[in-house]
Amino acid sequence: MHYIYLITFGLLSIALVLIFIRLLIGPTLPDRVVALELLATVIVGMTGAHAIFTERSSFIDVAIVTALTAFLAAIGFARFLERGGPRDD
Repeated sequence: MHYIYLITFGLLSIALVLIFIRLLIGPTLPDRVVALELLATVIVGMTGAHAIFTERSSFIDVAIVTALTAFLAAIGFARFLERGGPRDD
């Protein structure tokens, strides 16, 4: 079971690094917004995996709150981009 834990968190950590690179070099703002949403999704996955491996149900609540917060942030970014995004004055 310990090896599964290490493999799971190793792969999710690699995903976090790749997502962070996309976040930094994303050529447009929508690319960065998608990277932020994916970053939140991987963090929710890590929290859920930790809850499963440690058998603590309180981490599931943390994962749900994080997912809902990320969803609201995605809606906010989408509305911002829909109304024109950043202005170059």
